Amino acid sequence: MGKSAKSAFDAQVFLAKVGEGKSILQFEKGQNIFVQGERADKVFYIQKGRIKLTVLSDQGKEAVVSMLGPGQFFGEGCLNGHKQRISTTTAMEDCVITAITKTAMLATLHVEPEFSKMFMAYLLTRNSRIEEDLIDQLFNSSERRLARLLLILANFGKEGGPQPINPAIRQDTLAEMIGTTRSRVSFFMNKFRRLGLINYNGHIEVHSSLLNAVLHDKPQLKRDESVL
Repeated sequence: MGKSAKSAFDAQVFLAKVGEGKSILQFEKGQNIFVQGERADKVFYIQKGRIKLTVLSDQGKEAVVSMLGPGQFFGEGCLNGHKQRISTTTAMEDCVITAITKTAMLATLHVEPEFSKMFMAYLLTRNSRIEEDLIDQLFNSSERRLARLLLILANFGKEGGPQPINPAIRQDTLAEMIGTTRSRVSFFMNKFRRLGLINYNGHIEVHSSLLNAVLHDKPQLKRDESVL
């Protein structure tokens, strides 16, 4: 009998196991995965948990620029020539993360088409998200920006359906991400809860009615914020 065919490459199995140039790391809530300015030589993949990316300006002001959850990569800038980290990543809850050296990542992308396809799809999705965020900041009110952010954090439109937003996210963090004040976020969150668009009790549960309000530009989400 001839040799058996090479088994199909499984990207999820590859990412879930220790191997050459690959390790599985655990981080506790509040622990940094890497810090802005550190050497960039690994790509990371989130198996479990949620992280936040923050940047620190020369003036010492910190801002949250993104939150990422299971199934997402981060730190991929090292593949594009970044020698230092341009942000700090921090675990928002206990996390299990796969770390892949730059060398191992490039080798796998070169020899495994399925993994390359998966990673490319992630990059395209991430790029589209960045473009949408820019448009959101330029043209939408802070109320609509908050509604969109809550929908994203609750995984609306993704496989498995919407999920409660855990861990509880501070209102000042939400304010940083949409470019407004904590008082406005508090006002809008209370408004969303009053209208039945969300539940807010320890964790945030987002209802499909919030998605309908955003998609159809319903009057609940007014552009005029003069009441504030």
